[in-house]
This record gives sequence, structure tokens and C-alpha cells, in this order.
Amino acid sequence: MAEWYLDFVDEGHRESPDELLALFRVEPAEGMGLREAAGRIASESSIGTWTELTTMDERKRGLMAKAYRLKAPFVWIAYPAELFEPGNMPQILSSIAGNVFGMKAVRNLRLEDVRWPPSIIRSFRGPGLGIDGVRKMFRVRKRPLTATVPKPKVGMSEEEHARAGYEAWSGGVDLLKDDENLSSQRFNRFEKRARLSFKMRDRAERETGERKGYLINITAETNEMVRRARLVSELGGEHVMVDILTAGWSALQTIREECQDLGLAIHAHRAFHAAFTRNPAHGMSMIAVAKVSRLVGVDQLHIGTAIGKLEAPPEEVVELRRILAEGKNAEGRGLLGQDWMGVKPVFPVSSGGLHPGLIPEIIKMLGTDIIIQVGGGVWGHPGGGRAGAAAVRQAIDAAMEGVDLEEYAEGAPELRAALDTWGKTRPR
Repeated sequence: MAEWYLDFVDEGHRESPDELLALFRVEPAEGMGLREAAGRIASESSIGTWTELTTMDERKRGLMAKAYRLKAPFVWIAYPAELFEPGNMPQILSSIAGNVFGMKAVRNLRLEDVRWPPSIIRSFRGPGLGIDGVRKMFRVRKRPLTATVPKPKVGMSEEEHARAGYEAWSGGVDLLKDDENLSSQRFNRFEKRARLSFKMRDRAERETGERKGYLINITAETNEMVRRARLVSELGGEHVMVDILTAGWSALQTIREECQDLGLAIHAHRAFHAAFTRNPAHGMSMIAVAKVSRLVGVDQLHIGTAIGKLEAPPEEVVELRRILAEGKNAEGRGLLGQDWMGVKPVFPVSSGGLHPGLIPEIIKMLGTDIIIQVGGGVWGHPGGGRAGAAAVRQAIDAAMEGVDLEEYAEGAPELRAALDTWGKTRPR
């Protein structure tokens, strides 16, 4: 049996651009070598099983995955594209990120990265608008876009939520966003919240002369998500928000198709990701999640901050921005490269424990092609939500002009109050 597993290891194999490549971090089980573990991973994720088969022939052997590079703790595996159903992300992930995580041959296993071949790339939509499309929508070409979540994130009535949106939009925020756990609870029904909020958005647009948007959370059973997306379109919305990991990839693909017809952008919230991305030894990396998300076709995706309240190493946050926003990714940090073949870039969203005092550092780290989402840093402002929103815009303006925040705050009372409240504190 061990010899059969080793048939899936071929260090002389030359990777082809037509293959799907996967990079795994492997910690073999006690008594198991890296080579033996690699063979079992390649076997289980392609055509193999625990014993040799009488039904095997040369045609089927041509579908064997090959562990072709081993450099502890990493293993590179090449998969013939024929193993995968085009346009079916659940099937693809059931193959390369399925049973392998439960194998006794590994103590820990982590899918670090994946490289899509052209045949798979062509079978998915990719983002409908991407960075350029969203910027065109808001008529903002250079500065970061801004977003906020009304706080507390659940508990507000529909009227309170819509009013908070008006305050934030009027203060200068571009996008109001529902948080991951607000959908259609008894105290805040989806349809009523949508109708009231879009009326307030229209009012804020008239008064400010700026385009405003609402990232309303449609996450639910798939058919209900479709119904909600259609209502958003009827009310003049341009975005929907989806908790992509709790909703699931098949539901996201359905919504991506619907949004193509409705002309809606998809804001992807990554709630649940840390359940399998946070452990550096086991699970699936956020790098891999981001590549799946871009291929399926979200327009915006949260990447963390590295300096806010959520765990995220700075190098990972920078790498995520690169993977989402660039047209062609060279290999970096030991990861696989990717030619996106014209797939539109995704707007990275930096969120989680931000306030005006941290904004220059975020822009320095990630650049300006980002959406900066500030929640508590808007609604905890001593002057209220409108003043908090103004302070965010003032901090961005200061960073764009290369002016120190303290100096800029001399003529910006909202920013001054924010700095007096939080300084440059990094929340935990």
C-alpha cells in the first residue's frame, strides 16, 4: 500500500500552466515521513484510495495528482484540470480541501495557496465591477473609499439604523454597511430597513453632492437572498453584502449570477474565516480564500488591518491586498503566483478596530486602492456619528496631502476630538 501511495509522488514532474497547483503545509503523523504523507494527500485529493485497484487503467492513471516538490514543511501538488468540473467551486474545494484534512497520515495540514489554470479561470465570472467600476460609481478616482457600520451592530430599529446612516453619509462616509449578524431580525426587518435607508441615502446625496452607497446584508437561504437582491435593485441600490463563508460557495455563485443581471456589486464579509484560517498549522489560509473569492466574483473583500482589533499579521494583510488588486501576481512569501487573465481586481477592505488616528498608517501600508471601514471609531466619537465620519475623512485628507494629523487637526475640530479620544491607540 505504501508503494501505491508513492506513485503519487514524482519530484521529476514539471508543472504545466494547464494544471491546478496547490501548496500545502504538511505536518506528518508520528512515524510518517513527508514523502509518504505527500503521496497520501495527492492520492486522496485525486483518484487514489488506501489500496491498489483492479479497476485502474492507464487512462485513469493520467488523472493522478502529483506531489512534485517537497521542501519541509511544504508540499506542492499538481492536479490535471480534467479532475474538476468547470464553474463548480464546491466540487473543486471538495477535491483539494476535502477529505485530506481528516487523514490519519497528517497531524496537521494547511492549504496555503492555489493557482488556477486558464480552463478554470474562464469558467467563472470574476468581479462584475471591480475596483475601477466601484470608483466610477462613486466618482472618486484617487482617495480610499470609506465605510462604517452603525453601532451597536445589532439592536437598532429600522428607523434608528436609517438615521445613523444619514448621519454617517452626511459627515462624509461613502458607504453604510450592515454587519455580519444583522439580516432580518424582529427588531429590524430587512425590507423596512432597506426602504428607509435608501430614502436617507438619497437625501444625503442631495445635500452633500456626493454619491453614497449602502452595503445591505442579504445573507439568508439562497432563494431568499435572490429575493432580497432583487428588492435592493428595485430600490435603487448598487450593492449587496454577503457573508460568503457562512452562506457557502454555491450560494455565492448563485448570487453572483443574479447580480450580473441586476448590475449589483457584491461586498464580501469573511465572518467565520478565522475558524480555519487562524491556525498557522492547519486548515486553509486567508490567501486561498481570497483567491477563491476573486475567481467566483466578489467586488470587495475584507482583509484585516494588522493594527486593529482582529488578529492578522502585517505581511498577510499586504499579501492579500496584492492578490486581490493586481492583475498578475508574482510568487511572493513562498506562495504561488497567479495570472488572472483579465479577471477584474477586488477592492480590499481594511476593517476591524480602526479610528482616525490609525488611518495614515493603513494608507502607508496598503496604498489608496482600499476601502477603509471604521465602526467604533465613528460611533464612539464624542461628537456623535456625523462628527466621527467627518474625522475619518479629515484623517484621509491629511494622509493624502502628506500632512501630520496633529497639524491637520488644528483646523479640523472633529479630527482634533478624535485624536484627543483615541490618539493612535491600537485596539485589542
